[in-house]
Amino acid sequence: MNTDPAFDPLCGPITGWRDGDVVRATGIPYATAGRFQAPVSAPGWTGVLTATSLSPACPQAPVPFLDDVLGTRYGELPGSEDCQRLSITLPADIDKDERVPVMVWLHGGSYTSGSGDLAIFDAKALVAENRVIVVSVTYRLGLFGYLAAGTGRPANLGLLDQLEAFRWVQRNIGAFGGDPGRVTAFGQSAGGDAVAHLMATADAPSLFQRAIIQSAPLGISRGRQKMNTAMGIAAEAVTDDTPALDVVAIEDNVAQVARRFGLMAAMPFGTQYGHSPLPAESGIDAAWNTAAPEIEVLIGHTSDEARLFLPGSPLVSRLAKVPVLGAAILKAISWAVTETVYGRSARRFARRHAQAGGKAYSYVLTWSAQGNIYGAAHTIDLPLLFGDQRTWEGAGLLTGATWEEINAQGRALRAVWARFASGDGLGSRGGIPGALRYRAV
Repeated sequence: MNTDPAFDPLCGPITGWRDGDVVRATGIPYATAGRFQAPVSAPGWTGVLTATSLSPACPQAPVPFLDDVLGTRYGELPGSEDCQRLSITLPADIDKDERVPVMVWLHGGSYTSGSGDLAIFDAKALVAENRVIVVSVTYRLGLFGYLAAGTGRPANLGLLDQLEAFRWVQRNIGAFGGDPGRVTAFGQSAGGDAVAHLMATADAPSLFQRAIIQSAPLGISRGRQKMNTAMGIAAEAVTDDTPALDVVAIEDNVAQVARRFGLMAAMPFGTQYGHSPLPAESGIDAAWNTAAPEIEVLIGHTSDEARLFLPGSPLVSRLAKVPVLGAAILKAISWAVTETVYGRSARRFARRHAQAGGKAYSYVLTWSAQGNIYGAAHTIDLPLLFGDQRTWEGAGLLTGATWEEINAQGRALRAVWARFASGDGLGSRGGIPGALRYRAV
């Protein structure tokens, strides 16, 4: 490992390492917080920080289903409550005085799983091909980061972590060759939902100028107060002294409480309105409208989002086997759930944004592996944007596609995302044949 590359941001000097066409600096602390406490900016340092260890994951339970679909491994990264870290990937040949676009990645995982430095989120290709800098953020999840309780435990701690990460980027990214005036927040699923809700905070326009919101479940983001209250009561047994693994175990019991609240229970943890830094639910549209003229948005979803989840439903599996009509039934259910949770709300978000004076693009991603049961399902954008052939070789989501095909479509998608992040605009409409279509709203 070559640890020669050195940077001297305001926080203190940092040493990273060369990795082929990119340079990496990983596991950099951007904030610190006690359990159930709001984060504060991480203190600076005077010695050299050797940024060569990946960021730890917030403690979390295994999700075997996602491991099978995405080819991930539970325990790939060590778990720690001290997880407010970020990692930076930048072009290896960046000039001293150059300033390139910055893309800040917020991972998904229903606000209960995932981590910024998972191999499936490796931004090496995105950076090397498009001359951007990618900052991958790890933040608190589940009971550690996203549920208020009557005992006084605050909500939205993970969202507050993310705000601290963006503040760190504004202060320090110039030392890495990044342009603090061209920062794009982008995220998928819960990460996309977080990007959308960061836009409703007062500081958003000073922290990023563009947002890419991928497959955000905005259709189930409202009307959650009763569910959150019930979950908070179930979580009151968790204290500052409860062992982290016990907190993770209790998290599953808390999620079970949400089941009687219908489709919202598909993502029981998440942002809560009326808790810092978010307005009351009645004021969320006004908050978004305030930010609209200052933040350009690209928002959309995959054409078969729900197909990721339907194979695990016994009822849907039985319906799919109905002679002659089974395939049509499965397609109809997938369309209805995709529209309810993702599609309709994404289009509504784009229209409201444009009407409030902002610039918005709406997209649909349609690519899928030929003959694959999941089709263009939720998360199909991830292998197109991140990782490499070795990372994705065990992913059930991609069975039926060659790496050459995946990488060709991925290279095209990465170019669209980077063009948007650069501020060059996407025109009135466009896309990738057989994979993506988008239009200005």
